[in-house]
Amino acid sequence: MIADEMRHRLEALAPTWLEVIDESHLHAGHAGARPEGQTHYRVKMSAQAFADLSRVERHRLVIRTLGDIVPRIHALALELASD
Repeated sequence: MIADEMRHRLEALAPTWLEVIDESHLHAGHAGARPEGQTHYRVKMSAQAFADLSRVERHRLVIRTLGDIVPRIHALALELASD
């Protein structure tokens, strides 16, 4: 499952709080949605790794950490905070 893969990879950033939410069901019938789901995700995360990073740098770090998962999904919303 993609959400499990995402959680596993994001653990490398030592989050103090991590939520990976599959929101695919909210986008059924929309562009990029697939009948089997696993297309739209929201990540809510807090980590010390974000402390001195701008919002853009935080997003880039998460995207790099997720690696080849990103091209397999249609949408990724990020809510990132530092500790």
